[in-house]
Amino acid sequence: MDFTAIDFETANSSRSSACALGIVEVKAGKIWAEHHWLIDPQAHFDGMNIAVHGITPSMVRGKPTFSELWHSIEPLLKGQIVVAHNASFDMSVLRYCLDGASLSYPDFQYLCTYLLGKKMLQNLSSHKLNVISDHFGIKLKHHDALDDARASAAILLKLMELEEHSDPLQLSSIHGYNSGKMYVGGYSPFTRTVKKSRKKPAPRSSRLSI
Repeated sequence: MDFTAIDFETANSSRSSACALGIVEVKAGKIWAEHHWLIDPQAHFDGMNIAVHGITPSMVRGKPTFSELWHSIEPLLKGQIVVAHNASFDMSVLRYCLDGASLSYPDFQYLCTYLLGKKMLQNLSSHKLNVISDHFGIKLKHHDALDDARASAAILLKLMELEEHSDPLQLSSIHGYNSGKMYVGGYSPFTRTVKKSRKKPAPRSSRLSI
């Protein structure tokens, strides 16, 4: 039961403006290590984003850029099962930051606890990170990158515990999802499995063979 949870915060609406990153490593079903960075996005901050996460331009002044941090981040993701809540957002931030720095994508598979929670916890009126965290009694300082990553990790562990699974990839497969993948040169999203429709047999010809 090993995986890595991540969460990004951004300075503005651009996915390339990462200003914080939290990473939580889970080994044998337990939190093993935590990492948190403030990042200089080299971009302007929108007031709306500041209101959400509380990170200001002065807080990232003098902090490393994403490119400068990548040598520390890449080993934590490469070859791992990576999980995020609303993974489509975090994976796009990662891709945009890598593209902006002309860096190669690492190889890993990823899951989304938002979509898994939506499928497995249909009794909840919402499946936002704070709502599912509250449902499971998980403490959360919402929109703090490390706390959000920690909550995503805890949610996946709770979902696996519900059905006594020890493999997150098996859990997502059973609930009809293909793991997302990032690899050198591209990516594929975390998506529902497409069921192949059975082809109807061709009608028999009424003609006699000659």
